[in-house]
Amino acid sequence: MATTCFRPRWLRKQKSKPLPFSSTSSTLNSDMENLEKKRFDSLESWSMLLESDNVEASKEEKEEWTADLSQLFIGNKFASGAHSRIYRGIYKQKAVAVKMVRIPTHDQETRNLLEKQFKSEVDLLSRLLHPNIVQFIAACKRPPVYCIITEYMSQGTLRMYLNKKEPYSLSIETILRLALDISRGMQYLHSQGVIHRDLKSNNLLLNDEMRVKVADFGTSCLETQCRASKGNMGTYRWMAPEMIKEKQYTKKVDVYSFGIVLWELTTALLPFQGMTPVQAAFAVSEKVVVLHQGGPWVLNHYLMENERPQLPASCQPALANLIRRCWSANPSKRPDFSYIVAALEKYDKCVKDGLPLPSHSGLVNQSMIFERLKGCISTSSSVPVYS
Repeated sequence: MATTCFRPRWLRKQKSKPLPFSSTSSTLNSDMENLEKKRFDSLESWSMLLESDNVEASKEEKEEWTADLSQLFIGNKFASGAHSRIYRGIYKQKAVAVKMVRIPTHDQETRNLLEKQFKSEVDLLSRLLHPNIVQFIAACKRPPVYCIITEYMSQGTLRMYLNKKEPYSLSIETILRLALDISRGMQYLHSQGVIHRDLKSNNLLLNDEMRVKVADFGTSCLETQCRASKGNMGTYRWMAPEMIKEKQYTKKVDVYSFGIVLWELTTALLPFQGMTPVQAAFAVSEKVVVLHQGGPWVLNHYLMENERPQLPASCQPALANLIRRCWSANPSKRPDFSYIVAALEKYDKCVKDGLPLPSHSGLVNQSMIFERLKGCISTSSSVPVYS
């Protein structure tokens, strides 16, 4: 292994320069913020801060999941966000991904939000175990940097994979294989009482075998704790209408997002391409008048309501029906992931056997028929109903 790629953190340790003194408190705060930003913008400073000797160990470092930093080697950065960076690494002789979150010292609101997300992600990931959920390994808190260590997914995100493909080029076999991985992971997640709240192609990771695993649980929550929640969580292009409108929601918001992801698999395109995220949110959840330049002097307009990405004519009818059900505006009409997995498994078997895909109506199970039958017969009726 090249020493330029993975180096022990202690080899890169160096003293931080003292902050200069300004004549006024406002100037001092400004200078401190600017210097702090410059320090964090440097390539190595985040990992160096994990080695800080003058930081008192926090209560979380006594947890079972606490990382042994002497066993951690940090390599190259391969992804970043507004407050986080993700590095390749080696932990206890295994390839890992190291997500580092920078906790700001001068913005209390952002600080509280990031600390809450970190705690939620660690609490959830540390108790989840499934082949289609990214494996949690360890975590640590060394303010102002927190880190989460997970298995390394070498092929990146599903969105990166789709960006390299020609539109509509994925075979039905590939679509079903990837969709089954995602839906099985989500079925397990919901069985554990967890709502993801940010299911999208950027949060789905691929390993060497091109199997998909669900990742990024920073905005996830237990369903019992989410029931009273309102507000926007997640990403507009994949967000369910009820969440956009800040109404109460259930785990069916994940089913809506899965419908958008399934559309991505059939097209390899970005949902609502040509719209900004805010425009996509309005199109999904509101009646919107859209102005359109019909000619050099003609300005046309039309009305959009409950807009969804356009399904291609090449999409298998059974798959198109499933997508429409998943992204239904009415959450109660969206299937659960147990149904979705059963449907996709049946489609996959048909493809392998060289048979045409069945319509979604053929997948109604006996319990669903019984429930519908009970609703059609009055409780005072003399007609017996047997389960």
